[in-house]
Amino acid sequence: MPSPPRQRIAITGAGIVSPLGLGWAHNERSLAADRTAFRKVDFFDTTGLIASTAGVVDLPDEPLFQRTPPHKQRYIDRGTRMLLLAIREALAQAGRSNLDGIDAMVIGSSAGAMPLGESYFEQARQDSGRVPSQLSRAEHYQPQRQMNSIADEFGWRGPVIIVSNACASGANAIGWAAEMIRSGRCKRVLAGGYDALARLVFAGFDSLRALAPSGIPRPFDAKRDGLALGEGAGVMLLEAEEARQSDAVADLTGYATATDLHHLTQPDPEGKAAIRTMTGACEQAGVSPEKIGYINSHGTGTPFNDVAEATAIAAWAGDAVKNIPVSSTKSAMGHLLGGAGAVEAVICLMALRGQWLPASLNIREIDPAVKFDLVQRFRRASLEHALTNSFGFGGTNATLVMQRRSA
Repeated sequence: MPSPPRQRIAITGAGIVSPLGLGWAHNERSLAADRTAFRKVDFFDTTGLIASTAGVVDLPDEPLFQRTPPHKQRYIDRGTRMLLLAIREALAQAGRSNLDGIDAMVIGSSAGAMPLGESYFEQARQDSGRVPSQLSRAEHYQPQRQMNSIADEFGWRGPVIIVSNACASGANAIGWAAEMIRSGRCKRVLAGGYDALARLVFAGFDSLRALAPSGIPRPFDAKRDGLALGEGAGVMLLEAEEARQSDAVADLTGYATATDLHHLTQPDPEGKAAIRTMTGACEQAGVSPEKIGYINSHGTGTPFNDVAEATAIAAWAGDAVKNIPVSSTKSAMGHLLGGAGAVEAVICLMALRGQWLPASLNIREIDPAVKFDLVQRFRRASLEHALTNSFGFGGTNATLVMQRRSA
């Protein structure tokens, strides 16, 4: 019997906030100019750490939440502000001003409102007695409470699902949203991921010796020495084709996730789970490796990750690998943690719509493990399908495939 037709899932709106800029247009210009966005972190102390720079977002000074009372604005963290901006842009691109008609939100985050947790700890350490606002710090530290602030801003009371599996959170949130539509449970889902820089996260990566001492990551360089952290948010509005109410930017055609069970912080050297997710996502999308016109790699710039991913791509693509363009946009903005997979998925949408490829910057000597076409400068291209990989601590791997919308 012939297989049933694949359900078409349209991406009708997308929003992005990254160290390269606020919104689609600013990010597109920065990527086209091969710009990097690393600078010294000035809102927490980095003294004694390996690196003191990161990809920092320039947020507007004015209050972004109109429905939150002024005395509670201080409990809305940087990451949630970024997420609100990305959601507003995604809705605007889809011709919407609110969340009416949307069935659910699925949002990924790795650190949540970590700075509020840090503040709680500092206050508790300084004064073991009753400290004003400690309960509010503990309450708003939780990602679900931050999402309540988003829902309140739009007067929305629908379901919110929070995905937190490290650096694959944003990609898995988008993938899970697509599965909700494929299953028939939803017609319209807003999905994405976000994270903001935090002192504790910075210190954690420092203790793992994972940060690049120079502060500049060089994914797939033979002498790369670590990653740079960043912050940001990416959001998509997914709609079932039969219920679509807006013009589509592209289609989300494939998603797969797998766990490698190799090590808490190191990837499987052979990239077995990555091979499974790329294979599974492409099978769901109905495309073979040679049809993929661009891969936005996980590409952190750490010695173990880049070799494992390069090995996995080569094993998955076979003879087609030399013709597949690959880059890591973390080289320009840093690793956005729970927001990385979502932001990089939006960058794939930009590439599909604009017919161009963003670069892997800062390369001096390509690692011998690289068998693919490593994009080192922004270039024009013709592509129909883009794939993005996201790999998280604990062995979580996720792959998304998107297709250019031609009609």
